[in-house]
Amino acid sequence: MSKFMIATILLLSLLLLGNVDVRAQGVSPYFGLGSAVNKAGTTVSTPVTCPPGQLFDSITDNCESGPTMGGVFGIFGVDFMFRPHLGVNGEYAFRFAQANYLPSAGLKMRPAFYDFNVVWEPISGTRIVPVLEGGIGGARVALYVSQTTTITGISGTFSYPAGLNANHFQGHAAVGLKLYVRPSLFLKPQFDFHYVTHLTDQFGRDWVPQYTVSVGYTFGER
Repeated sequence: MSKFMIATILLLSLLLLGNVDVRAQGVSPYFGLGSAVNKAGTTVSTPVTCPPGQLFDSITDNCESGPTMGGVFGIFGVDFMFRPHLGVNGEYAFRFAQANYLPSAGLKMRPAFYDFNVVWEPISGTRIVPVLEGGIGGARVALYVSQTTTITGISGTFSYPAGLNANHFQGHAAVGLKLYVRPSLFLKPQFDFHYVTHLTDQFGRDWVPQYTVSVGYTFGER
């Protein structure tokens, strides 16, 4: 995630929280865990066509197993409801740990998604609140180089940015539920659908389903 994007989300959150009493029905930050999945890609163009599920590694001049997305993702976001049923939000979902991308070349990856949405809550003021989202954003596949070094007989492996990050535009939609276990405290299971342009450059398809469960808190009315 870029420093600019982190600063933007933090500034947006502070502005929203600072205007709860003046303009908002309610502001609901939330944090959670889940996963986003995509299958392995296949190299089908020159200089070589690889078998299904394999990518061409130009560093080793070989085909090797392509990466799948999966793994444990974290998500954080904030809903800003400026009407009883209508609002906006921003979300950021990221894979916690690096995963192998092209192991023979020493490449690892960490995918992430960020989006800004219109939010519609058709029912409000109850313990179960349906949530529908739709918007746009971006996807980033950060690549890292893994390297092993030996110093005075001690071996260690470390990763550093490869400078080959892939950034793509995405359309986003989601459906979820806010389950209020206390007057303001809620659990939020959510299903997200990311359509990412040109993601087949790294994975097997342009669309990515995501499943998360978050914990959040509503400040103000709901």
